[in-house]
Amino acid sequence: MTEDIGKQVCVIIAAKDAAETIGKAIRSALAEAAVQEVVVVDDGSGDDTAGAAHRADDGTGRLVVARFDKNRGPSAARNHAIDISTAPLIGILDADDFFFPGRFAPMQAEADWDLIADNIGFIHHDPAQAVEPERFEARSRQLSLVDFVEGNISRRGRPRGEIGFLKPIMRRSFLIAHDLRYDESLRLGEDYDLYLRALARGARYKVIDHCGYGAVVRANSLSGRHRTEDLRRLYEAERRIRLTPGLLTAEQAKAVARHERHIRARHDLRHALDIKAKGGAPAAVRHLLTHPLTAPGVLAGVLGDKLEAFAGAKQTQPPVPAGKLRYLLPAVPVARQ
Repeated sequence: MTEDIGKQVCVIIAAKDAAETIGKAIRSALAEAAVQEVVVVDDGSGDDTAGAAHRADDGTGRLVVARFDKNRGPSAARNHAIDISTAPLIGILDADDFFFPGRFAPMQAEADWDLIADNIGFIHHDPAQAVEPERFEARSRQLSLVDFVEGNISRRGRPRGEIGFLKPIMRRSFLIAHDLRYDESLRLGEDYDLYLRALARGARYKVIDHCGYGAVVRANSLSGRHRTEDLRRLYEAERRIRLTPGLLTAEQAKAVARHERHIRARHDLRHALDIKAKGGAPAAVRHLLTHPLTAPGVLAGVLGDKLEAFAGAKQTQPPVPAGKLRYLLPAVPVARQ
């Protein structure tokens, strides 16, 4: 059966130094008829993020602003928001993104899901410029664990746009039943990790083509700055999932192992570059000689970077015109009348 249309969604916003953008994010969430509460957790900001959040309040009593004195990371902020909220559905909104009007109704109208996501429109221009997403044909599909994992292995020469970027709404009852929370040791891939663990426990993950989430592409995005340690923690968390007895089928475990190797290779390359930055090329060569199993991935990564730069692969995608969106998922637009 489908959800009753009503105020059933808690929108969670983990925010760090987001005073310039969080107002728009909050206002877009409060404008949604389906939203019961908006919970902002200021994760130890050094600016006026909490003040800007309060100033975006619409006076309906639905906004809650909490604050950490010290930065604890997005996982801790989101877990705290889950703990202090009550709505049966939980949705994540990044502090520099926003919802397009009417985001939740198409998802609530769907049946048979524990997680459900819609398309994302990436905004490459000034986000203050008005933009309206395309209308797409109403299609939905179930996303298996293998589909999800394979869809998160990035490919060179393509814009970053892994399925893990999707922002599903989640049933609180499913999270409670399976004791699922964000892994607070992760500061990279924490969404991927949570959705993977949910799918491993039988979550029904549905995706629809409707676009209701606007993601602003920023050069200084935190998600684009990966520390070596963050990559290590992510592949180790994935390994723990893969090695949990009885959790995954053989096919699922193989897919997870492929993604784990993908992240491990990125870690090994990043680690070698860190060593080179500190000790020069001779230090990096010594590291590879003493850790020969990492050498193929590191050399392939270096070669791939150089070939990509030489061929101008990053420019193979035409620039997105101002006022237009690039969509994460391929979809069929509805013909305009």
